Formats: sequence, C-alpha cells, structure tokens
Amino acid sequence: MKKVMGDVETRKISVRAEGARALASYLEEAIRTGRLREGVKLPAERELSEEFGASRGAVRRVLADLKGRGFITQVVGSGTFVLPQKDVAAAAVRVEAQNAQNAQAAHGAQEVVQTSPAELMEARLLIEPLMPGLIVRYATAADFARMVECIERSEAAQSIEEFEKWDGELHKTFALATHNSFFLRVLELTNEVREQGEWGRLKRKSLTAERRAEYEAQHRAIVDALRDRDADLACELLTGHLKQIRHNLFGG
Repeated sequence: MKKVMGDVETRKISVRAEGARALASYLEEAIRTGRLREGVKLPAERELSEEFGASRGAVRRVLADLKGRGFITQVVGSGTFVLPQKDVAAAAVRVEAQNAQNAQAAHGAQEVVQTSPAELMEARLLIEPLMPGLIVRYATAADFARMVECIERSEAAQSIEEFEKWDGELHKTFALATHNSFFLRVLELTNEVREQGEWGRLKRKSLTAERRAEYEAQHRAIVDALRDRDADLACELLTGHLKQIRHNLFGG
C-alpha cells in the first residue's frame, strides 16, 4: 500500500514539474515573440497554477526566474507586468557578465583589466544606451541631484584631469541611478580603464575648449531628458554623446 501511495505522489510531482516547465516555456516564448506585449499584466499566481497544473510554489519560482532575467516586473499590490524587450537584453547581458565573473572567481583572483581605449568605447556604445530605460523607471530625486552636482563640478574644473574625474563620476551616477548592480560594475571597470595612461593621453590630445563645452551641453541635455522620464530621447542623446567622444578620440 505504501508503495502504491508513493508511486501516486511521484506521479503528482512529475506532473506538477511538467506544468512548471510548460508555464516557463509559454511565458518566455510569448514575451519574446511579442504575443505578450510590454505592460501586459499576467494572471494571478492562482490562475497560472490551475491553468498549467503547477504548484503555487513552482509558479512563484518560474516568475522569480523570469523577473531575474528581465522579462517581467512585480509591483506589490498591483501585480506582474511584462517588461520591454530592451530590459530583457539588459538582463541577458547581466547574466552573461555574472557567469563570467563566477568563472573567474573559481580560478582564483581576478586579473588586472587590460583594455584599450578603442575597446572601451565599443563596449560603452553597446551597454550605456541600455541604462536610460532603467533610470527613468527607478531613479530617485537624490540620483538626479547627484547628476547635477557632477555636471556643476565638471563645468567648474580647472584642469583636464579634474574635468575627466567628474565626467567619469557623472557616467557612474547614471549606472547608480539604474539601481542595477550590473551596470555599476560595468562603469567601475570603465573608470579603471580611464585611469590608464593611454586613455588620459588621448583625452588630453583631443579635448579642446570647444569640445569640452559641447560635452558639457550634452551632459545637461541627457540629464534633462532623464528627469523628464523620456527614455528614448535620453538614449538618443547618450548614444550621440558617446559617438562624438569616439570620433574626437580616434577620428573617422
């Protein structure tokens, strides 16, 4: 009798596990293909549990995994909502970076980052334009106040080195304002590269008074767009700012 009951319980667990896998597969595919669009509210956990034959705990684990990968967001008292695809891309980058970091840790201490200025700019153009979408959603008044402080200090800087310091701090503040640890780590690495001699040499060579004034105006425009919660405009301005820096450093 005990064996029969045990077999029944095993089958129930198996069925529920299949239900959880089916739920995860359905939601991920529906979001990726656009059948579940940005802002759509998902059914309650109880409804998903009943529809897919998965336990409430399994449903919660599936949703937690999708949230961690940037597919959905959960708002207490409101429900679970589909996020924009760019957030999925950002989460995918974050997961890849975390996996790489874990692999490094398993093989000993992290080596000193050796990255050329050209490689740095390529990476920044891929990653930093992802930040405005998170900043407009999560940034606080304190975040914006810090951005303004960085701009004012960079504009008051009496040397290229001081300007470069506060320029770097502003971009780091953008990362902080995402309230996402991945972007903060990326900008920390960025500043490590900026402290290397080759970057400083190129910046001193390329930074004229006219270009500095242009950078300062671009910084203010980017922050204004972020404060207006206009992610598309902020992304466009930030991308243009980075492309101009790349052009001024390397030409072409």
